[in-house]
Amino acid sequence: MQQRLAKTAVMVAHDLAATVAAVVLTFLFRFQGAMLAERLHALPLLLPPFLVVAGLVYARFRLYRTKWRFASLPDLAGIVRAASVLALVLLVVDWVLVSSDLYGFYFFGKIAILLYWVLQIFLLGGTRAAFRYLKYSRSRQSNARAATVPTLLLGRGSDIDVLLRAIEAGSVKKLAPRGILSPRGNEAGQYMRGVPVLGGFADLERVVMDLGARGEPIRRLVAAPSALAPESAPDDLIARARRLGLPLARVVGLGEGTQGPELAPLEIEDLLLRPTVAIDRPRLEGFLAGRRVVVTGGGGSIGSEICLRAVAFGAAAVLVLESSEPALHGILSHPAILGSAAEVTGVIADIRDRERTFAVIAAFRPDYVMHAAALKQVPFLERDWQEGIKTNVFGSLNVAEAAVAARARALVMISTDKAIEPVSQLGVTKRFAEMIAQSLDAGQAALPGHPTRLIAVRFGNVLGSAGSVVPVFKAQIARGGPVTVTHPDMVRYFMTVREACDLVLTAASHADGEARADGGDRAAVYVLKMGQPVRIAELAERMIRLAGFEPGAEIEIAFTGARPGERLNEILFAREEPRIGLPGIEGVMAAQPIFADRPRLDAWLARLRDAVAAGDRAAADRVFEEAVPHFGERGAARAEASAVPASRPEAMIPAAAPAALG
Repeated sequence: MQQRLAKTAVMVAHDLAATVAAVVLTFLFRFQGAMLAERLHALPLLLPPFLVVAGLVYARFRLYRTKWRFASLPDLAGIVRAASVLALVLLVVDWVLVSSDLYGFYFFGKIAILLYWVLQIFLLGGTRAAFRYLKYSRSRQSNARAATVPTLLLGRGSDIDVLLRAIEAGSVKKLAPRGILSPRGNEAGQYMRGVPVLGGFADLERVVMDLGARGEPIRRLVAAPSALAPESAPDDLIARARRLGLPLARVVGLGEGTQGPELAPLEIEDLLLRPTVAIDRPRLEGFLAGRRVVVTGGGGSIGSEICLRAVAFGAAAVLVLESSEPALHGILSHPAILGSAAEVTGVIADIRDRERTFAVIAAFRPDYVMHAAALKQVPFLERDWQEGIKTNVFGSLNVAEAAVAARARALVMISTDKAIEPVSQLGVTKRFAEMIAQSLDAGQAALPGHPTRLIAVRFGNVLGSAGSVVPVFKAQIARGGPVTVTHPDMVRYFMTVREACDLVLTAASHADGEARADGGDRAAVYVLKMGQPVRIAELAERMIRLAGFEPGAEIEIAFTGARPGERLNEILFAREEPRIGLPGIEGVMAAQPIFADRPRLDAWLARLRDAVAAGDRAAADRVFEEAVPHFGERGAARAEASAVPASRPEAMIPAAAPAALG
């Protein structure tokens, strides 16, 4: 604190000294002889009150709140405004209080005031600019000495500028930029922060050879997000990099709420998706700032990312509830968690243990509960159906009622697109969990005040999550094939983990804000917009090509037949679910509840307990057929999927995936 006050005092002293210098230099440059002597004689009377006014003006325009080493155009704008106000003060004094009628002549005059204005801006801004340049030069020299990897940067100017600033500041280390390749042809021949733009992506081989001939062999390529956009033809870029034998890294953290730009290995899944939805960062920061958040299943692929995003958006405290000790240790030891200002703690607990779940959540006193804990693997749940009911149904019931008992503002239940017209144990247990949330939410809506909101959020397959098809395909390609696809017409929605979690938080912010305040129809189910579904056979073909092989010729694609509980297409809304518009919120859709009958729900839950205890799957299925519309139709869906032969000629595969329903 004392150091900060000392620095502020130095800045104040500098600016006031610059003000004195500006006034004196104005007189020296503008006047001579007797006119100069008279004005210099009057300085002791003029300067003290003017310095008081100047100090107040500088404080008003916040000239003391920014570090000089980061001085920028907004700071210069503040200096210009402050100098303009002071020049106006001098003009008023000169024309109203001094004027030729009272003093015999103008003390300053218009030319002198204009000269003062220019000198004041120069003396205030020039010192700051010189200080920043000195720091920049020292930092650049230090980083240049530490830079050991000659690098080409790939991407548009706006992305590259952020990356170059990070390299200069030392947050991205070891890189020695030798040139830039941009997908925009009009940027060729320009310089960005002293680094030349040497051409486009098609010039990669030529640029690498030219730099090598000049004694600057390139050892790494770094791709900004714009270099991996579909319009930049990233597949061709990867192929070129592979032919040159150069490692290709990607930049992460540009505008994503992280500590700054970072480098990460380029994964194939980075190239498999449509452009992601732009996230409303101010909305999420306002939603989570200072809040206390519980994340069940917080060590899993979805839960752990929700923990990281909650910390990034300013949550005050995060409790990770996890039944797996290794998973809990993994998220608590994550660098972003260790380096955050939030209080992040973890407990080992199983959501199927009702008393433990209630005790843990009540002790933490959360504002929000993000319920990501679930069993999700379709084949396992078809076999071990009791475990799916224990976790996905009764575990969800425990978490939801514990959140209500703890008076949390909202509970968000992570669901799946397989919950609509379900044909699997995963889908039907998650749909039943949604019904639990809807029933409890309807009960809360009837209470006065602002009781707990309970919602469900559905989305499809998440790249990088446990059980994702992409790691399986990568491993099969690494072994030389074959790549196994269950059905030639199988289509699925895909999202990145981060995008899914950000949209989950966006849906939660709506449920806690607008939907709570509306007082009318409340959304019960939020669905993330996932664009067009991806045909799994085409996904396999593209991954094979990205790995440098030719599908069918070098690595075969084998069709194995749909597994139990699978269907060809996923849908987002049930036929009978009424939709709700969400104006101003991108990437999220919503529907009103279609079930809120708590007595019937309790009766079904009692029958499910008995069925699980007796190991009677037929009895459990009868409950689900009564409770969940269209679940009884799953037999026909299974027959449709299993009727397809295990192999099928590529020529019979449709050219495009069908459009998403709903």
